[in-house]
Amino acid sequence: MLFTIISLLLFLPSLANSSESQTWIKAGYWFSGSEFPATDIDSSLFTHLICGYAYINNSTFELSILPPDETKFSNFTDIVRRKNPTVKTLLSIWTQNQNFAAYFSMTSQLSHRSSFIESSIQRARLYGFDGLELNGVKPGPNTNNMTDMGLLFDEWRSAIDRESKNSSRSPLILTMEGHYMPSQNTTSYPLDSIRRNLDWVNIRAYDYHSPFQERFTGAHSALYDPSSNLNTDYGIKEWMSRGFPTKQMVLGLAYYGYSWTLVDPTDNGIGSPARGTIATDGSMNYKYIRSYWKCEGEKVLYNSTYVTNYCVTSSSIWIVYDDVEAIRTKVSYAREKGLLGYTVFQVPNDYNWVLSKAGKILQVKYHVTDPSHSPTRDSNMVFPKEIDQMESSGNDDNAYMATEKIAISKPARI
Repeated sequence: MLFTIISLLLFLPSLANSSESQTWIKAGYWFSGSEFPATDIDSSLFTHLICGYAYINNSTFELSILPPDETKFSNFTDIVRRKNPTVKTLLSIWTQNQNFAAYFSMTSQLSHRSSFIESSIQRARLYGFDGLELNGVKPGPNTNNMTDMGLLFDEWRSAIDRESKNSSRSPLILTMEGHYMPSQNTTSYPLDSIRRNLDWVNIRAYDYHSPFQERFTGAHSALYDPSSNLNTDYGIKEWMSRGFPTKQMVLGLAYYGYSWTLVDPTDNGIGSPARGTIATDGSMNYKYIRSYWKCEGEKVLYNSTYVTNYCVTSSSIWIVYDDVEAIRTKVSYAREKGLLGYTVFQVPNDYNWVLSKAGKILQVKYHVTDPSHSPTRDSNMVFPKEIDQMESSGNDDNAYMATEKIAISKPARI
């Protein structure tokens, strides 16, 4: 009897760890137009990969995939499972910009919703995806739109369950990308419908500030902000205050930053006066930012108040982004809040998988061994004692600059 009890006690921790490894989500977006082939994704670092984007046909309201993406999407699941046979894949459906009107027209009528739902399930099964994601719908602009969204989710879930029963296959995963706030002004997401029907919500916890909107530097993915509600912690608490389960929230992490031109290079903190962006929308992917460090020798800082990094170049360019210490802190935050996991936007923006490894590995401590990657200490900043150092050896940043045509003139957000 004693042996049985001891054996059970020894078994329980391994059972808990096994359960956690199965339920903790480590997801990432891959955009077909990123010039980064799916074959290069290290899918072993993720439990779920989200492939984008499909669209809504504005006349038939069926799910539509652009002809250049047909082959990419049809092969995506097979490709990423070569390195990780258990990874789940989802097809993301874009609703913003030109597709916004089509989305609202689709949700407004039962027949239109039915066409969309049936076609989305058929296409997901045809291409081997494990689920679907609705991407880009903010709360609003009015209550009727949100009521229609709730009906869409009710009918979508019902159709997925029906198809699963008829086909004897596991039901498709159903998710959405959600705004960091569950409501805007007086209009809220249909939270009861989302809770009933969706497996989880990928919380978009970034783009709080940008150089094409503001003439001062800002922490675009701030976990906290002592002077504003534009921060992730505030948004997560709002979702929780509405009764939405934390186990249906997945924290979004940005693998890109924004750049401003400083008015005064000596005034270079968060909230400093700036002239705006240096090119296009000012976004820079993390891969480019890392290579830019060694080429220009910037001053890199970590701000623990906002939980973000920034650097100041010799040409007075100010770049804000999340590096290893910020990513690690945010993943720890997600665990502490009881969230379901995290999702990164987007996978191709990583540099030697440094950020993805930082998110995946939390228990192992790494010491700084590469001085060129060490943030510079500033009297106003607080630094962690240890910073993850996970780069692969033998990589040359200049070689990257010559071969990867990803520059500041191309938005990093898509």
